[in-house]
Formats: sequence, C-alpha cells, structure tokens
Amino acid sequence: MAKIVVLKPKDDSPPPEEGLPPWMATFADMVTLLLCFFVLLLSFANNDVAKFKELLGSIQGAFGVRQERKMDEHLALTPADVERKEVKMDSNDKRLLGLVLRIKALLDQDDATRKSSGVKADQDGVLVTSESASLFTPGSATLKPEAKKILNKVISILKDHNYNLVVRGHTDNSESGSRKYPTNWELSAARAASALRYIIEQGGIDPKRLKAVGYADTQPLVKNDTPQNRQRNRRLEFFYHKPAQDSW
Repeated sequence: MAKIVVLKPKDDSPPPEEGLPPWMATFADMVTLLLCFFVLLLSFANNDVAKFKELLGSIQGAFGVRQERKMDEHLALTPADVERKEVKMDSNDKRLLGLVLRIKALLDQDDATRKSSGVKADQDGVLVTSESASLFTPGSATLKPEAKKILNKVISILKDHNYNLVVRGHTDNSESGSRKYPTNWELSAARAASALRYIIEQGGIDPKRLKAVGYADTQPLVKNDTPQNRQRNRRLEFFYHKPAQDSW
C-alpha cells in the first residue's frame, strides 16, 4: 500500500523573546501610579485620631493584648499630688492646675471654708463643692451670713479667670416636705438660684457666663444611710467650665 506523507512548511519566524511580554511593563507602571494617587488622597484626608485610638483599643482588648495603664492624670487636690513627674500636662492642664491651686489657697484662708469645701478637676474644668449646712438654713434656700465667705471667693475666681460657672444644687433623700418647697427638686433648684443671684448682684458677673440647675437627691456622693452621709449629699457645687467647650 502507498504511504501518504504530509510535509509541514518550514517555520522561519524568530524564536519568542524570554521574560514578560512588553505590555506588562506599561500595565505595572499604571498600577503603581494609581497606588501613589490613592496614597496621596489618604494623606490629605482628615483622620479622627481619637476614634482610631478607640478602635485600636477595642481590637487590642479583643485579642487579649495586655496594656500597662498610666496613673490617674486628673489634677488632684493638693500641690504634692499634682506635681508628679510622670504626669505630662499640656497648656490647658497647666491652666487648670493654676486654677485648682488658686481656689485651694482661697479656701484654706478660712477654717470653715476649708473644712466644708473640696476641689477637684477634670478635662472640662474645676469643681468646688460646699456643704449646704454652711450655706443655707435647714430646709430652705435662704443664705446664711457666713455663706458670703464662700460666694465671695467664687466671685473673685470668676473675675480673675475667663471661665463659665454652673451652680448645682443637691439634697439628700429626706430633706423635702415644706410648703414652700414640696419636693427636693424645688429646694435644690432654689438653692442654686439663690447662690447665683448673689453672684450676679454682688459680683457684677455677666449672667451669660452663669447657669443654675437643681438635681434634688438624684446624684448622691454616698448612700443616704447615716446622718453623716446625708450631710455630705446636701451640697452646692460650683463648676468652673472652660469657655471653649460648646456644651456647658
């Protein structure tokens, strides 16, 4: 039988070049440029550092990352406590420190104000607490003559420092019952308003810098289970608020 032979034409084309095809280099350059463009966009964006740190802390807590927490950096009540070297304070903290020390010095000038008042600070301002027994007659919003000592010190701070002031009235859970003030809400609000009126009339302070609010017995410092604790809960608070804060 005859055999059929198929002859293939000879391939004279040059052998293919080694390596990646030429279009791949152009594509890689384009991707690199796009990456640089998005990196620049990200760098121009305003990142919320506080939220990022909060998210980072949540992730670390979820994965069991152990953190070494710093000591409390809130301003303390005495110069010895606030002068800890490991606590770094910015300019705002230093201003608060100066205000705390100034208030402490004023309160320490009189034995009565030193024993019946306290001072503490947080990131929004400075809080001065005075027992109602040193300011008002029992069950009323009438200022005692000795209340002027504390209120005049409050006025002097407002004149020397550009802070707003919130006067907060507090009672214990058994102080209401009079015909004029049937509940602790009326009594606490009336006491705050009485102190505020004195500050405006005697100090000439702009009313726009002042607020008064009554909390009744809703925010006790301690349980109302002993006469001493109830006396602590009956108080008036003077909160010097930073004027830069939107809500005060």
